[in-house]
Amino acid sequence: MVSVEIAKEKLLNVGISLKLENNTIAQAFGKILAKDLRSPMDMPPFAQSAMDGYALGEGSADQGSMFNVIGEVAAGSSQQFQLKKGECVRIFTGAPVPETAKTVVQQEWVERNNDRIVLQREVPEKMHIRPIGEQIQANDVALPKGTLLNPAAIGFLQMLGIVEVEVFAKPNVKVLVTGNELVEPGKNLQYGQIYESNAQMLLAALRKEGIEGHVGRVKDDLDQTIESIESALQENEMVILSGGISVGDHDHVGTALKKLGVQEVFYKVAQKPGKPIFFGSKDGKAIFGLPGNPSASLTCFYEYVIPVIRKFMGRTDIFLPTLRLPLADGTIKQMSRAQFLKANISDGQVHILEGQSSAMLNTYSLANALAYVPANAEAVNAREEIEVHLLP
Repeated sequence: MVSVEIAKEKLLNVGISLKLENNTIAQAFGKILAKDLRSPMDMPPFAQSAMDGYALGEGSADQGSMFNVIGEVAAGSSQQFQLKKGECVRIFTGAPVPETAKTVVQQEWVERNNDRIVLQREVPEKMHIRPIGEQIQANDVALPKGTLLNPAAIGFLQMLGIVEVEVFAKPNVKVLVTGNELVEPGKNLQYGQIYESNAQMLLAALRKEGIEGHVGRVKDDLDQTIESIESALQENEMVILSGGISVGDHDHVGTALKKLGVQEVFYKVAQKPGKPIFFGSKDGKAIFGLPGNPSASLTCFYEYVIPVIRKFMGRTDIFLPTLRLPLADGTIKQMSRAQFLKANISDGQVHILEGQSSAMLNTYSLANALAYVPANAEAVNAREEIEVHLLP
């Protein structure tokens, strides 16, 4: 058994096989750039007006100065004007500024009579002109390797005319659910049976990370467990097993993993809930054995599975964001094992929720964080700070 800290260090150091792929910009959303991306052009590619107004040629730009309007430049216009002294053109936001213009004055600062404007205040040079390459210049690094392609990044790449990028491929993930006592919702329960909840829960958690996982069911039988895991490893970069990882007579996952040559990275973590978690690897693929209890399974997913998913995707910020905030009320007692407690952050404080049992999901659905207390830490009292991990 290892500590939480050692388990997470092992996550950082484990080797996994990263795959690259070329994506269109539309396909690349939510993925990570696999190499530096350089701009193919200056942006903007021409001097651009930042306001609706008038582009002024040579001449005094003091209050009361007059300019003759000789034309109009709209966004997208290719017409070019050579402005002489005392001349100007009507111009609109995003339109190309004539090379002979020295400034742009917004329309609110002028009074227009027919084809003549009078400045109502002094106008500085180069005002409201976005110069060529103001945002980025050709061949500069537009986005560095490791950038998460969020909506702004997608828009930026479109702005530069880029249609395809090289990214880290998302891993294929298979969730295998074990347990003869589990019945799919919608079917009638027999005595001793319960509805299976982990499959859709884990699929939803995967979807939150941008992964469309797949589910398989495994009976509590060693040969079938071996066959199912072996098949899943052939087709996926990650396999997540739900249940069957303890040491009971009907828990076959551990034995199956050994027979398949899966290398153990760690098994059992000194924490509550989720002590009987397994993490291993084979041929650059990741294998998790999560506890069958739903709350424990989800906690282990957030704390250990998500970081490995993010590693596959080329991310470096793999762990949940962490804050330190005051405990709203009550006391968290010292324990020999680390604790992950369902919590809700509101008004800058951490509220520990009821129903901390590893089998309970009712209060988990109200949580937006996990409060973390290290093993053998001193008791935490109201208004004292506690570490919290923000849930996705």
